[in-house]
Amino acid sequence: MISEKFAEARHHMVLSQLRPNRVTNDRVAEAMDTVPREEFVPKELRGVAYLDEDLEVAPGRFIVEPRVFGRLLQEADIQSTDVVLDIGCGTGYSSAVLGFLAQAVVAIESDPALVETASETLSRLECDNVAVVEGALVDGNAKQGPYNVIHINGAISSAPQSLLDQLAEGGRLVCVLGSNPGVATIYRRQGDRFFPRAAFDASVPALPDLMSATSFEF
Repeated sequence: MISEKFAEARHHMVLSQLRPNRVTNDRVAEAMDTVPREEFVPKELRGVAYLDEDLEVAPGRFIVEPRVFGRLLQEADIQSTDVVLDIGCGTGYSSAVLGFLAQAVVAIESDPALVETASETLSRLECDNVAVVEGALVDGNAKQGPYNVIHINGAISSAPQSLLDQLAEGGRLVCVLGSNPGVATIYRRQGDRFFPRAAFDASVPALPDLMSATSFEF
């Protein structure tokens, strides 16, 4: 009965938060209608798991509000053959959704406790194409790259060159630059150059690990 209640809340999230906010990609909607967001938040937050707001799951780690996350995924244009790098995965929700859309996901988290939590939850939900790796967020995971898509959880001051360099040709890095509001930005790689495109205004919590990272230079 509880699972049915959450499934209904999840479907309502898609219809009332994603669709009215320009999330038109059916694959993105299906992914977010399938992955149980309540499984990735502390028990005391499960009752509000589907509100359209950012949910703090650990110090400095948030599950980004659905409409912003959904639009970022749509802008990333993730294909079923893509390999994705998820930066600052926290408890693993974003990685699970990305795993629904992509061929494989490498999730990076610097907090060992969160690595364990995310790995356990993803394994229990049979997200077999997602691997959680402990490491500095700014370093990414070059040895398993290059990546077709890099997704960054939370607002950052600038796109780290160390992550941009891990994009494959034609690859996209999606992030939110700045705050109050920030700007959802997509970087696309063409050869040795990276071309940013502002997509929409978005206010999301900062990702502290990347706030002082080495920046991308125009």
